Amino acid sequence: MSKVNLSLPEVQIREIRINSITGFQGGAEELVGCARKGIKDNPRSFTQCVGCATSKAACKTILVQDGAVISHGPVGCSSCYHEFAFTYRVNSPLRGVENPTARKIYSTDLTEKETVYGGSVKLAKAIREVYERARPNVIFVLTTCAVGIIGDDVESVCDEAEEELGVPVVAIFCEGFRSTVWTTGFDASYHGIARKLIKPPRKRRDDMINVINFWGTDVFKDWFAPFGATPNYITPYSTVESLTWSSEAAATTQICSTLGSYLGAALEQEFGVPELPTAPPYGIAQTDRWFRALGKLLGKEDIAERVIEEKRAEYLPKIEALKERIKAAKPDGTLTAYVTGGAAHGHALLSVLGELGIQAVGAAIFHHDPLFDNDEPDNDQLAQRVRDYGDVPNFNVCNKQEFELVNVLNRLRPDLLLARHGGMTLWGAKLGIPSLLIGDEHYSMGYEGLLKYGERILETLENDEFVKNLEKHAVNPYTKWWLDQKPDTFLQKRGQKHEQRN
Repeated sequence: MSKVNLSLPEVQIREIRINSITGFQGGAEELVGCARKGIKDNPRSFTQCVGCATSKAACKTILVQDGAVISHGPVGCSSCYHEFAFTYRVNSPLRGVENPTARKIYSTDLTEKETVYGGSVKLAKAIREVYERARPNVIFVLTTCAVGIIGDDVESVCDEAEEELGVPVVAIFCEGFRSTVWTTGFDASYHGIARKLIKPPRKRRDDMINVINFWGTDVFKDWFAPFGATPNYITPYSTVESLTWSSEAAATTQICSTLGSYLGAALEQEFGVPELPTAPPYGIAQTDRWFRALGKLLGKEDIAERVIEEKRAEYLPKIEALKERIKAAKPDGTLTAYVTGGAAHGHALLSVLGELGIQAVGAAIFHHDPLFDNDEPDNDQLAQRVRDYGDVPNFNVCNKQEFELVNVLNRLRPDLLLARHGGMTLWGAKLGIPSLLIGDEHYSMGYEGLLKYGERILETLENDEFVKNLEKHAVNPYTKWWLDQKPDTFLQKRGQKHEQRN
């Protein structure tokens, strides 16, 4: 098990802590088999683009209702933060948040002068000005690459401001260059929250379960009700109060083991909140296991069995009818699909495909965690997918290398492209492939979600006229030379070195 150390200001990066990788090409079964044996990353000799840990830390802190966020660095480093303000406003009805307040986002706007003489003074002034303007209950300070390079003592500045202002001022060390795995930004934000906001429990509450999530629909409220509990969502739409006493929850679960890996371990190791030892409920088989694990953890196995029985009776006949409709959508009865998304939600979508009888011909997953911080094998959603539904060929681990995605899609030409992140379905559409993007990560969860997601798949397949027309007029920016290459051309093979290319 990864040992959480909240005495340190910075979280240990994923490459070191849990041996995460961003380069692999092969089959899902092969990856699962070798991951536990100490898989090594396969670097690329060419990279088109990468994600940034700073934006991942931003998405977990900006959505705290009564907080403010300061990006400590050049103003351009905060240019993506507006999207989380939009996300907060648009998705607030899904969580019953009435009259959502405007997000409080600021930048220290470091210039060349501060990169020479240091930006600590400017940061100290910014913290006090933000407090006077917004009166937040917490101020998060997110570090950027420039700050990491010049070595500003951000922790000391935050500590001094916290003592003066009387509210938590949390340093989040999330410089983009610290890790090639951009999900380390999630860990950085949760590390800061666990260090500065979460307090030891006053008591243990059997009526509250932590749910580490993004911003999906409130499905857990109905799921927890039979167990006499309500969800405490972390962190979208959290408050400082709800984060502080998350230590009192009866358990912690998450919608994505990648997202919740670190905080789940921190809550268990430091505050005694047990983490649910199984992957999230995507697909019938895993949903059954998830409810049983929840019932066992809460000491309410009888309630779990009753919930499973009732939901299976209600939804399984509908799901079987849906599967017949999906099968009839193609003359030979075999629909094919390709998935692109982050781990482990991308793995979850592969399970959904397996449950619906749709053949997964490949996937582009943005990174891979061979294990999670709790070292619990049952949290491995990809292993669960392989075990329940079989292998996935053409399995590519890549940090959003779109040139590889286009190459693979052009070769495989699946009937459908499923994506979790904006901007990825564009490439399927340009190739005339019906493409489905659903940002609500809860949409396909559970028995209900499987039915809803299957219906959306059918709608996407039946309404393909736009993408077929787009294919006729779209210009592909990649050359014929590249499309003729193998998709892993620039991926270093294990035990080999790349030659320099002119």
